[in-house]
Amino acid sequence: MNVSDLARRLKVTPNELLEKLPALGFDIGKRAIKIDDVLADKIFKKWVDEERRERLRKTLVGNAQRGQTQNSSPVQLKEVVLPSVIVVRDLAGKLNLPVTKVIQELMKAGILASQNERLDFETAAIISEELGFKATVEETKSEDSVELVQAMDRVKEIMESEVTDKLEPRPPVIVVMGHVDHGKTRLLDAIRNTHVVDKEAGGITQHIGAYQVERHDRKMTFIDTPGHEAFTVMRSRGAKVADIAILVVAADDGVQPQTKEAYNIINAAKLPFVVALNKIDKPEADPDRVLAQLAELGITTEAWGGNVPLAKVSAKAMTGIDELLDVLLLVADLNTEKVRANPNRLAAGTIIESHLNKGEGPVATVLIQTGSLHRNEHLGIAGAAYGRVRAMRDWTGKQVDEATPGMPVKVLGFKVLPAVGDIFEVPEDPRTLEVKKVKTVHQVASQLSATRTVGTEDSNNTNRKVLNVVLKCDTLGSLEALLGMIEKLQHEDVGVTVIQKGLGNVNENEITRAETAKPSVVYAFNVIPTHQASVLARDKNVDIKQFKIIYELFDDIVARLNVLVPPEVIVTHLGQFETVAIFRTEHARMVVGGKVTEGKILPGEKVRVWRRASPSAEEEPIGEGVIDSLQSGKSTTKEVHAGQECGISFKGKTKIQIGDRLEVYHEEIKARKFEIPR
Repeated sequence: MNVSDLARRLKVTPNELLEKLPALGFDIGKRAIKIDDVLADKIFKKWVDEERRERLRKTLVGNAQRGQTQNSSPVQLKEVVLPSVIVVRDLAGKLNLPVTKVIQELMKAGILASQNERLDFETAAIISEELGFKATVEETKSEDSVELVQAMDRVKEIMESEVTDKLEPRPPVIVVMGHVDHGKTRLLDAIRNTHVVDKEAGGITQHIGAYQVERHDRKMTFIDTPGHEAFTVMRSRGAKVADIAILVVAADDGVQPQTKEAYNIINAAKLPFVVALNKIDKPEADPDRVLAQLAELGITTEAWGGNVPLAKVSAKAMTGIDELLDVLLLVADLNTEKVRANPNRLAAGTIIESHLNKGEGPVATVLIQTGSLHRNEHLGIAGAAYGRVRAMRDWTGKQVDEATPGMPVKVLGFKVLPAVGDIFEVPEDPRTLEVKKVKTVHQVASQLSATRTVGTEDSNNTNRKVLNVVLKCDTLGSLEALLGMIEKLQHEDVGVTVIQKGLGNVNENEITRAETAKPSVVYAFNVIPTHQASVLARDKNVDIKQFKIIYELFDDIVARLNVLVPPEVIVTHLGQFETVAIFRTEHARMVVGGKVTEGKILPGEKVRVWRRASPSAEEEPIGEGVIDSLQSGKSTTKEVHAGQECGISFKGKTKIQIGDRLEVYHEEIKARKFEIPR
């Protein structure tokens, strides 16, 4: 690659690039004209990383200066100790903040990170300071921290250790993204001529799936990422293993929130992509309007003179599919250097999905990224033994003995369930794998979220009502997505505590746990309760709710929180009355006389009685009651204004004395609803 081309990518002049390279650890000389492609990629990553950190520092300094300008003294930062590498969700736990708030701060700094993304200490420390914390690094690394660092280093080592002359073309991996209900799964259905949409509950993809198709004797691997907002984590992971993205946009609906989110992920991953304009056959389709919206987003298609390929399709009518596949193959040819791998080495790849199967045990869908995977080979993740390949099936369910680069396969033989996004590899010597590091399925599930109350940033609000939730799911991906959605629920008066979570069917232990922590509910997502659990739940009056669609479960949580939200009490001050005479005293009722000193008083309104213990003492409230009726002269009246005298029939247990001040007010109780954050 020419130095000028690299400088153009980084949006600087060649001289600026050459002058700054030594400070970044790359000394190629100030007169260099060409640079090795591998080295160029390393420089690009390092440059972008440094720019990101500098942007973070500037943001922090600017906010600190604004804080000092507004306040006479700088804000005191709370101390927090962080490891050298930390997951975003764990960082939120350390700061005792919702994970969504931490992700928002990362996005402000130009970092698109999921809740399970790993951050180095410097980035985490800067974000922490932005949120009011001063971070210090742990002196001794925990075992988990060491594993994270080793895993990150190993991933980098695997991807950079390939020998160029041993690389061969492989099927491009294509990720499909876009807004919910814009037809992503139906588009894949049209591509592979199957009926996946009919199998998905509610027409919304619940799990990541990987499939292969063939066009012009060339294979392509498609990753179907769910489009609902709950699956941001899985969608961003899908982009990381892909070579090309398809951004699906409905011609009748245009650019929507998840369309922008998907584009941000594609852009951050620096993926070449194709825009698929779907539902083009609908009468209300307006392609020009959609293209204009895309241009506002920064996506200029070839039809408008840009460089982003566009394919007009109708997944329902099965039109434009071949043209889309041809465009994808063309994009793959333009990026042929990146769509290569060495099939003759030990396999390594990414866990796309994992779940527990009653008859097969832990099962995972894996995408082979380099090397070839064979039956009976051992599987390692971060140096730990996770099992052995007992059997492999391709996406059609056919048994295969070998999986080559770019191929997705379902692997049976895991002794321990891997997490979605884990990097697996086949070791040269299985004896080097450490069994002691392996965590059980329940340990992995429990690490997804600490059992703590979410739904408010103020953990000291003891008056807050909490819904206790037991959450059981079929896969780690679903459990992770649901926990992420629950993190979004923020309210000052109500919250949600996930008191227990895990994979598999609901058992008696979970019913007992829910029974001791009411108000509570047991959610079973794509799983069922055992017979014993159902009987116990009926006896203990524990509510078990089964769902197959993730947002329906979320709506049920919101409905339950709405019941717990206390109503808003609106108090309106009406007037004041000074007591000068006591006419009659009965049980829970008095008739007193006096003068309205302020505003007006009305029958039926509430009264607060104020009294001074001594002439020099402060007034204190001593009781409350209600004005039963008003009398002016010898007739009953409905309203008495300031300056007028009247008699009051007071209903209440408080015994009024001469000199007491009666504060009259109107109280309105207004029901409140739990608002879902968007």
